Amino acid sequence: MPLPFLTADRAFDATDDIALPFDDHDQWRRPYRPGPWRVGMAALALLLASFVLLAAVIIAVAGALGGAAFTFGVAALIIAAALRLLRMGVWVSRAGLRQVSFFATRTVPWPKVSEVRTAQQPVRWLGLPRTVQGQALMLVRHGGEQTLLLTDHNADFLSRVEAFDRAADTVEAWNAEYAGSAAR
Repeated sequence: MPLPFLTADRAFDATDDIALPFDDHDQWRRPYRPGPWRVGMAALALLLASFVLLAAVIIAVAGALGGAAFTFGVAALIIAAALRLLRMGVWVSRAGLRQVSFFATRTVPWPKVSEVRTAQQPVRWLGLPRTVQGQALMLVRHGGEQTLLLTDHNADFLSRVEAFDRAADTVEAWNAEYAGSAAR
């Protein structure tokens, strides 16, 4: 059975020498797959939402419509959180670089980007307060402001060093293509 959501990966796997494998560079794209930790957390949240929805149906059948409406609302919030969790990460397009976090989205146009580089530094493990030594992909804006984009210990790249290296190289290639052409 074909899995159409894996077609983006085929473009990366089949063309190792092409840094920007997409035809339409105006569309926002994540240059890597969501990692197993992120997908697993979202799957567990959706499983919890299914139980909450079942409880809402049982409450509605029992006749407590106010409680059922509240429970449906809780299930909708859990589903929205799971979808936002899957959307988190770094996205690129011809317009710039977009960092999507759980509560906020920041977009930096390529002309404002000075450099995108990989650095060895202490990074947070799965976003928790515990830090370990690892690699981080840093965005440096004109003026010296640095922003942490990706780490090799976040939910997308934990235990997937090759995937982090490939994603970092791809984001750096987008930077070289569009930030470099904007400077010319």
